[in-house]
Amino acid sequence: MLLVALPVAASGRLPARLATHWDAGSGRPDGSMPLWAAALFPALVWAVLTAVVALALRRAGTGGDNTGGSSGGSGSGSGGAIPGWAVATLGFGGVVLLGGQASIVRANLDHADWHDADPVTGWVVGTLVVAVTVGAIGFLAARRAPRQAAPPAGTPSLELPAGQRLVWLAQTSNPWLQAVAAVTGILAVAVTIAVLSGLADAPVALAATPFALACVLVLGCSSVQARVTERGLDVTFGPLGWPGRHWPLEDIESARTEERTPAQVGGWGYRLSGQGTTVMLRAGECLVIRTVRGKDFAVSVDDAGHAAALLNSLGARHTR
Repeated sequence: MLLVALPVAASGRLPARLATHWDAGSGRPDGSMPLWAAALFPALVWAVLTAVVALALRRAGTGGDNTGGSSGGSGSGSGGAIPGWAVATLGFGGVVLLGGQASIVRANLDHADWHDADPVTGWVVGTLVVAVTVGAIGFLAARRAPRQAAPPAGTPSLELPAGQRLVWLAQTSNPWLQAVAAVTGILAVAVTIAVLSGLADAPVALAATPFALACVLVLGCSSVQARVTERGLDVTFGPLGWPGRHWPLEDIESARTEERTPAQVGGWGYRLSGQGTTVMLRAGECLVIRTVRGKDFAVSVDDAGHAAALLNSLGARHTR
């Protein structure tokens, strides 16, 4: 949408044909397109790119091999997660197309003829740097997503044989919070692109700050990953798994499950209430630990009963 809206919004200040290609040596424009073509071509490229990625994911089984786990443990997770290469490709491609479109609009702005368009070398370099950064962050975020462990056969056993590594992990996300993060992020990008392309004055860029801040904060609270190992309990937040909290076994007095709702803990996300700290992303069963200091921490994840039982068993073995 932004790819098409950007040149359309600036059509009154653009020539009939837009410079769309520049000579690498002289930096002067040497190719052009009609305004309608310059608006639609990047959108068509984006549609083709997303279709190719979707087809590749479908042929690969929508996320490829997500099996993993550990012997002697139990697990749940986010099977079917989008692989890192797909996230990196879409992130890199989206930034390149948006940055390129903004550069073209800015270079042609307020010129009567496309031959007079400004150079775009600096904008192209900056766009590529940002695109590579976004692609790398997307790749790392996808790689950090928990892998779904193979389900244990029959009734899960909490016997803890010596010499075996025990791991339980789970992930929960709230699609509504993710949608809010996406909307605020799009607004921040739209304002930034409008300023960079010359459609808005620099002071308008200040409006992007609250949108960007809201996007980061909401996105960080929209998903949570919990992991139980011999080291204790680790809970991380957001797509990058940062920030996070860690409780070693010696700091956990006991673990249990408890039914909680957003109304009981004061809303969604990271909440502080009379019941202690709760990471509330969906109503229902939560894993609750009580620390040796007498404080409770709860996180809404699936299969919380196995996590609590494993934590208690590991804690008892650690004490012995």
